Amino acid sequence: MMTIMNCLKPSGLRNISKALYTLNRNIASLSALPETHQMLHKSCRDFAEGELKPIAAKIDQEHLYPAKQIKQMGELGLLSIVVPEELGGTGLDYLAYAIAMEEISRGCASAGVIMSVNNSLYLGPIDKFGTKEQKEKYIKPFTDGTKVGCFALSEPGNGSDAGAASTIAQKENDSYLVNGTKSWISNGYEAEAIVLFATTDKSKKHKGISAFVLDKPIEGLSLGKKESKLGIRGSSTCSLIFENVQISSNNVLGEPGMGFKIAMMTLDAGRIGIAGQALGIAQASLDCAMEYAATRQAFGSPIIKLQAIQQKIADMALRIESSRLLTWRAAVLKDTGKPFTKEAAMAKLSASETATYCAHQCIQILGGMGYVTDMPAERYYRDARITEIYEGTSEIQRLVIAGNLIKEYEL
Repeated sequence: MMTIMNCLKPSGLRNISKALYTLNRNIASLSALPETHQMLHKSCRDFAEGELKPIAAKIDQEHLYPAKQIKQMGELGLLSIVVPEELGGTGLDYLAYAIAMEEISRGCASAGVIMSVNNSLYLGPIDKFGTKEQKEKYIKPFTDGTKVGCFALSEPGNGSDAGAASTIAQKENDSYLVNGTKSWISNGYEAEAIVLFATTDKSKKHKGISAFVLDKPIEGLSLGKKESKLGIRGSSTCSLIFENVQISSNNVLGEPGMGFKIAMMTLDAGRIGIAGQALGIAQASLDCAMEYAATRQAFGSPIIKLQAIQQKIADMALRIESSRLLTWRAAVLKDTGKPFTKEAAMAKLSASETATYCAHQCIQILGGMGYVTDMPAERYYRDARITEIYEGTSEIQRLVIAGNLIKEYEL
């Protein structure tokens, strides 16, 4: 299978600064993007239409992990989009990542979150903070879809309070002994490696948290039950239970005590991916609503001619385009080395709430057909809801945005 890199020209990657100005002036359509990103968009859309969309309902209804499709995505380079080529990645940028996430999630939101976790939460921090040896072991084998990783930060009692990690990693000679439970771990069952956050010095609070990268399975680690979820059912979610798990000091990611910083930087970037996922769900909802409204007859003509339906469609399209611009802007800021924490939070907040809104309106337009599993509208609604929760709830995003605005004002 041809990889994304085989069909994209590297010259397009050098146009990202130019793209920033283009995006600021005119992002009315994909034609405003560099040719590289337009080709990526088409490749991802074709794959989503041909390989993901036809099986999305089955994946959801039977809670199936789409192993074959994830392997194909890896072969296309979609599981390591921003990883350098020398490490086996695709070597593209976050704008490309946002575009790809939207198109893949438009076909299947479960495949989208598996892709997001591997790209942003697992490979991202290892690429940025890992040693040469860690990168060789924990990045290269995880780029082609044969293996995926996971990110273990949340705990049963501290979902949004990442600085209150109760999982303890106690130093013993040249190793650490880990005890505690991590919860809500996406890819938890399928992952073969973990980026883990644990407290190594409780007296320092959030500055006493360290990050580790380790193999899975490992002695002393057990998995909780697979959670039965409202949506995103093709991605397993479970708890990771650590009981005297011994980890070598060589598995520390970055430096001891850097864990909280690594986690926050990782989540900033990850929110761009989740914004892309939410956009895909929102766009799929609009597509579904438009197609149905154009064919459903009422009062002697297609319901798309009714003003009430047109108002819903207009509002859906407006929110999608606005959220897409915010997402692309956050991606371009990251790609050009500019601060993007506030913008990533804005993108994630806007896109996730847009996904829920559009899925809701899609069901309203379809009426009774929107409520049954014969149509995908109800799945879009169920899938959309989690985008307002994971990688920072909508409430947390508003705090991040406000906090950054206050800092800017004070400066």
